Amino acid sequence: MTASLEQLRRCHFAVDLGAARTRVYVKGTGLVVDQPSVAAMNTRTGALIAVGELAEKMTGRTPHYIRVVRPVSGGTVVDIEMAQRMLRHLLGDKIRRTLRRKPRLRAAACTPHDADPLAQRATIETLVGLGARRVELVDTLIAAAVGCGLPVEQPEATMVLVCGAAATQVAVLSLGSIVTAERIPVGGEAVDHAIVQHLRHEHELMLPSQSVRPLQLALSGNGLTPHGPASTEIHGRDVATGLPRSVRVATAAVRDAIQTPLTAVLDGIGKVLRDCPPDLVADLADRGIMMVGGSALLPGFDQMLRQATGMPVHIAERPDVCAIQGLGTMLEGRVAPLDLDPLTP
Repeated sequence: MTASLEQLRRCHFAVDLGAARTRVYVKGTGLVVDQPSVAAMNTRTGALIAVGELAEKMTGRTPHYIRVVRPVSGGTVVDIEMAQRMLRHLLGDKIRRTLRRKPRLRAAACTPHDADPLAQRATIETLVGLGARRVELVDTLIAAAVGCGLPVEQPEATMVLVCGAAATQVAVLSLGSIVTAERIPVGGEAVDHAIVQHLRHEHELMLPSQSVRPLQLALSGNGLTPHGPASTEIHGRDVATGLPRSVRVATAAVRDAIQTPLTAVLDGIGKVLRDCPPDLVADLADRGIMMVGGSALLPGFDQMLRQATGMPVHIAERPDVCAIQGLGTMLEGRVAPLDLDPLTP
């Protein structure tokens, strides 16, 4: 279910409700919100205590009466009321007053590929609760492809790999539509979980969930490739004693630990290529794969795809905001549709 360009030009703001981060684009202003999709609430009073980055820092550090929740899971809104409250606080009074002045407020939103009607309905109701009179839905794959500058409207193949926190989506696009696509339920969270389990089983070390990203940053560049550093020091809690402890972890072992979730992504790419017409596959041999999404920055992921597929692999300039930037580009009317005049005898 994807809106037309003409419908999107009438929208006033766009929202990308992701499992990891929520982003909001206001027409004529630009990106106004880029915060984690997290909210902290007081279970005694029902009051919202914090949203975004502050709420994320509270994860695992709160007393029993404060609960940290994620109203979005796998790109789908699972708690409509909490998602609305989170969005209101992230937008702030000034932006909400500006939007309320619009006579017929229209919104656009990203939805995962092949999202079921219930998931689409949850997204629509969330934005209707913010005052939107009409909500247009755009496939995340198309929005991300537009956002990273791919020639989506042309009669040539473009392959985009959206690496999200909860899932990875891959598609071949041509003439502004999806030719073939696959949604793989493996994302950045699965990679984080694989690293945590490896450290627990091999080193008897419990690693806090918020320490996984710093570990990946420590291995950035060529960290998870054979040419990177041989080892890195990790701080965590000993499983047996509960005391803080440091261990030196071999990067080769971490690289092996994350192979299982990443192999599922390779299988999804292979399925899309098998279902794709041969003419479009020939285009992809030269163009390659464009990686977008926050998990595209996982160290060594692009090199692994390059070796496995034999195709060129590129990472977008700002892969984490490609989807919302693509929606913004369509809202501002900067995408020209391919003009196909009917043939006359």
